[in-house]
Amino acid sequence: MTDHMITGGGGVRLHVREAGNPHGRPVLFIHGYSQSFLSWIGQLGARRLDGPLRLLAMDLRGHGLSGKPPGVYTDSGLWADDVQAVISTLGLDRPVLVGWSYGGLVICDYLRFHPDTPLQGIEFVCPWTTLGTPAAQQEISSAVFALVPGLTSNTVGTAVAAVSDLIGLAFEKPLAAEPHFRTLGFNLVVPPNVRADLLDRTLDNNDVLAQLQVPVLVTQGAKDRILAPEASRQLAERIPGATLSVYPGAGHAPFVDNPGRFNRELRHFVLDG
Repeated sequence: MTDHMITGGGGVRLHVREAGNPHGRPVLFIHGYSQSFLSWIGQLGARRLDGPLRLLAMDLRGHGLSGKPPGVYTDSGLWADDVQAVISTLGLDRPVLVGWSYGGLVICDYLRFHPDTPLQGIEFVCPWTTLGTPAAQQEISSAVFALVPGLTSNTVGTAVAAVSDLIGLAFEKPLAAEPHFRTLGFNLVVPPNVRADLLDRTLDNNDVLAQLQVPVLVTQGAKDRILAPEASRQLAERIPGATLSVYPGAGHAPFVDNPGRFNRELRHFVLDG
């Protein structure tokens, strides 16, 4: 595996982990709210994927090993420029973008501001595509919004408890001790002010999504307790030609709950889709 540090929108330094075949079809993974590139560890080290594919997972601004300056998290253009910086700096030719949860919003930002960059396809995984709107209030669980005061608290114990509860909502089965504390750790690397700013946006991307002209796979856990599964069904219906894949026994992170199926479907989507 290789680590890259590149310059994103507005000069923010961005970390990207690369694995797999450097000459393979490029796949760029974009993680969710308060997560990191480590969210995708079950994909970066998967034999099914790293033979034919070039696998890259970025730390979003404010997350993981990327820069965390204040006041740079509500401008959609900056989020879009971050993705474009990864694609252009690392020479990704027609990549497939895979966005989980909040990563769906980042992909929509990218599509809005860089509509002409050629993509091979997009996989939305339990994606948020609206925020701060009445639709978002219906699609995103009230349990998530109930955690916001704790997630944005500067009191360590309060923040740890809220992040632990968020992790509990994300997975259908409780994580074992080691992956739980690893996940808790990289969530807590994200400063509370960043977690607050991430939610201080009003976004409705139906116009962008309705104009998509690339293959789209929407992956959804049937037992998702963060995003209403119906939201993904409706999303797939709005996007021309999109395919919906529902995982019966998975929650908000089907690539963790069922990595075998996820990696198999991703490989097929990239190579044969």
